Amino acid sequence: MKILITGAKGFVGKNMVAALESIRNGKDRSHRINDLASSTEFQIFEYDLDTKPEELERFCSECDFVFHLAGVNRPENSEEFMSGNLGFTSVLLDTLKKYKNTCPVMLSSSMQATLIGRYSESDYGKSKLAGEQLFFKYAKETGAKVLVYRFPNVFGKWCRPNYNSVIATFCSNIANDLPIQINSRDTELEFVYIDDLIEEMLNALNRSEHRCEYAGLDVIKKIDGQYCYVPVTHRATLGEIADTLYSFAKQPETLVMPEMPARSFRKKLYSTYLSYLPKDKMNFPLKMNVDARGSFTELLKTAKCGQFSVNISRPGITKGQHWHHSKWELFIVVSGHGLIQERKIGTDENGREFPIREFEVSGEKIEAVHMLPGYTHNIINLSDTENLVTLMWANEQFDAEYPDTFFEPV
Repeated sequence: MKILITGAKGFVGKNMVAALESIRNGKDRSHRINDLASSTEFQIFEYDLDTKPEELERFCSECDFVFHLAGVNRPENSEEFMSGNLGFTSVLLDTLKKYKNTCPVMLSSSMQATLIGRYSESDYGKSKLAGEQLFFKYAKETGAKVLVYRFPNVFGKWCRPNYNSVIATFCSNIANDLPIQINSRDTELEFVYIDDLIEEMLNALNRSEHRCEYAGLDVIKKIDGQYCYVPVTHRATLGEIADTLYSFAKQPETLVMPEMPARSFRKKLYSTYLSYLPKDKMNFPLKMNVDARGSFTELLKTAKCGQFSVNISRPGITKGQHWHHSKWELFIVVSGHGLIQERKIGTDENGREFPIREFEVSGEKIEAVHMLPGYTHNIINLSDTENLVTLMWANEQFDAEYPDTFFEPV
């Protein structure tokens, strides 16, 4: 199979090429192309502005599927919308007809093509609508399968800021300590994440695209619909997006990692934000609390699931010797050789102290040990020469006003 991607160096095109190359190279084992016995049996034809015209001829004569992603988003004048979007679309389809190639062709259109509401006077939308009409006419003339997608606002890694994505612009500016401009915080937009879009493109390649019709701006699912759509999208206001991104920017100071449920908009937004970080923000210092015994450093805090820290104990040192009412912890030794001791506080019915529970731990056999509520506990470095390094998780963030920590030797 030979797959032609126009606009291969653009935002969506670059992600599409990377996804297909990962499949072809066997690095992505979660996807395959159904028409192929092996995922490695295909070629990718990349077309962009710097591609020679004769290459387009060859690509169109040989390809088995076309992802038409090329387009103009921010021209110097509005006339370029038609020439850049409709003009090249016409060239592409004429070249396919020239070689009698009726392979499936996908078109990257836009919700602006509805020309509804704030899109009513959109020159970009008008050029996209004209491209859609050309595609449908082409399908009737040739019998070729066309897949017309009206994308909402697309966001994700590699998207160009100050171009056609408000999220890209916000992410880039906030990551680089530049101001952002919001005309109305309450403006709500629909967004599609690049990975969800690429997932649907792979569906289209495997003849399992999602079909629909439109009622205004609303998608109406329909198996034999004229249009196609990405089934996973998100809605958010500009104010919500800005506030969320500013909270991400504060994470190196607060150490608090916000909740990011699987497949949530917040999770996708955080991945996008990180992709715009400049080099000087890719690392940040952590406060090490150092004394003669070693060090203790908070690593990461969460809103609802506690915090992570790392403890370093020097040779022969004992740390801990305390207990908690409700707090509990997990100790995970990742380097060195140590002993964890725990004892239930108080005495049994005979007035005797409860027995000590001991756990010998080592970085050679990594395991997690619970520090139980109501049990005083410690950790001892058994080595005479090597530091003991322990990752610690606590079920709550440390609260200096209510530390829930009480000294008592094991």
